[in-house]
Amino acid sequence: MSDDCGDPEAAADDCEFVDCAVGDRAAAVATVTLNRPDARNALNAQLREELIRVLAAIDDRESGVRVVVLTGADGAGAFVAGADVTELRERDALEQRRASERPRVYERVADLRQPVIARINGHALGGGCELAQACDVRIAHERAKLGQPEIALGLIPGGGGTQRLARLVGEGQAMKLILSGEVIDATEAAEIGLVEEVHGDEGFDERVDDLAAAMADKSPLALEHAKTAVRAASRLDLDAGLEYESELFTALFASRDKDEGIDAFLEDRDPEWEGR
Repeated sequence: MSDDCGDPEAAADDCEFVDCAVGDRAAAVATVTLNRPDARNALNAQLREELIRVLAAIDDRESGVRVVVLTGADGAGAFVAGADVTELRERDALEQRRASERPRVYERVADLRQPVIARINGHALGGGCELAQACDVRIAHERAKLGQPEIALGLIPGGGGTQRLARLVGEGQAMKLILSGEVIDATEAAEIGLVEEVHGDEGFDERVDDLAAAMADKSPLALEHAKTAVRAASRLDLDAGLEYESELFTALFASRDKDEGIDAFLEDRDPEWEGR
């Protein structure tokens, strides 16, 4: 176990392309910022490895993090402009098979126990769009552009785009975007369900901060169980999903947070969550 376990800011200190700040937006909220401006945050091997390292520290139960905001540095001009095409050109099929072994950075984001908000402050294309899809909620700036343009390179989305995108927007819309390589603006992305909200300069960060704070104000155990239950909805049939929801709901009755939450409600006070 490294010295950085449970300390995401320390884990980010050794990173060139990934920054992390806890508490800047709200208590218990970690803002993870991708910062490779010369390449518009293109996902090369080093950035992926650094992001995975920081996410592992966040996922540690000693981190105290309840919510994650994932974004691109504003100076980079993008959320993530895509994969590093130079790296893709140099790989053969065997090398790409090794690089595609799961869990990749997309699964690391999706499987975090904390809710993850994508703050899409610029272009989210290819692997960047897939990274946003792996998050739990997507808030986009009105200048953002999104799409899966891999088809123009003789490729298909390989970071989950053919699967997560169809689940988010439906098969027809996913086919249209993936087969055409069309890039859409944030407003259209919201209309088809690829992002949840779109805001301009005045409301963008305020909304991200308010939403993150509203989530972080809740029991970390309840957040984790709720995320797990909703994620299961796209993987299970209805009967199995309802059964799984019931199991997760019942499990919380063994927690101190359940008792604290109900006591606080009955006593008309703010709860003091223990995460146990």
